[in-house]
Amino acid sequence: MTRYGSFPGSRPRRLRTTPTMRRMVAETRLHPSDLILPAFVREGIDAPVEIGSMPGVYQHTRDSLKKAAAEAAEAGVSGIMLFGVPLDEKKDGRGTVGTDSDGILQLALRDVRSEVGDDLLVMSDLCLDEFTDHGHCGVLDEQGRIDNDATLERYAEMAQVQADAGAHIVGPSGMMDGQIGVVRDALDQIGREDVAVLAYTVKYSSAFYGPFREAVGSSLQGDRKTYQQDPANVRESLRELALDLEEGADMVMVKPAGPYLDILARVADASDVPVAAYQISGEYAMIEAAAQRGWIERDKSIMESLLGIKRAGANMILTYWATEVARKLD
Repeated sequence: MTRYGSFPGSRPRRLRTTPTMRRMVAETRLHPSDLILPAFVREGIDAPVEIGSMPGVYQHTRDSLKKAAAEAAEAGVSGIMLFGVPLDEKKDGRGTVGTDSDGILQLALRDVRSEVGDDLLVMSDLCLDEFTDHGHCGVLDEQGRIDNDATLERYAEMAQVQADAGAHIVGPSGMMDGQIGVVRDALDQIGREDVAVLAYTVKYSSAFYGPFREAVGSSLQGDRKTYQQDPANVRESLRELALDLEEGADMVMVKPAGPYLDILARVADASDVPVAAYQISGEYAMIEAAAQRGWIERDKSIMESLLGIKRAGANMILTYWATEVARKLD
């Protein structure tokens, strides 16, 4: 082979020669402060219950939840997103226990805020699905369809109750039209301009939610395709983003994360507020299951999956590995 000068003149491999070199030129970095821990608190149990489809993740008691929150704060995690799991007999068509000041989620918010103060952002899922006997994210009309505007009234009440219970951030996740504006107005009406709103701006109707429904003891009947987004659509996501920003969202989110990195990148490019992504239960379960069978390297796969989400544009990542990963990064 004839060589011309120092052919090839460009040798990108020079910047890959050692771990120190690769670390120095890395374009994307994970930090503990990028991470948010989703956590479940279940009423009526006296010890944590491991979730069968999510090994290593638990339905917490109020006491074990406080411990988990303290550990997350110590590891440098930025936030904890709380989901309440009430007793089945307390569920009804309107999700009444979700706005009860003594409901499991509100009690947990008070517990965690008392435990960590401002050292960890206490975040609250603002949705009715865990609390309704039909498992949908809103109130149903006489034909069994989601009544968008009646649901917004429930979300307004829920926002106020969660703020009173100590939430720094509320996360309206039901994908109702107008939910961000209604929640923002409801918070402002009670003088809680300090409570931020994390909009579930892009939430697809996904097959990867299955383990989560076990985690919250879902009573879902049917599906959520009439209000969650169609996985086939892209422009719809940008329309939702524009609406949420106009209505006052402080942060926006894409959910799921891994299967929708293209959407995450588009949203990140278009957003002028911080962007979160939720690495959901199915994403977690697939990696854990494959690792248990010896098919992939668990720790490396976790880090690679999170790095991909960060590289696509996420400022924050909700992940069930938050505390574990934060400790390793630290």
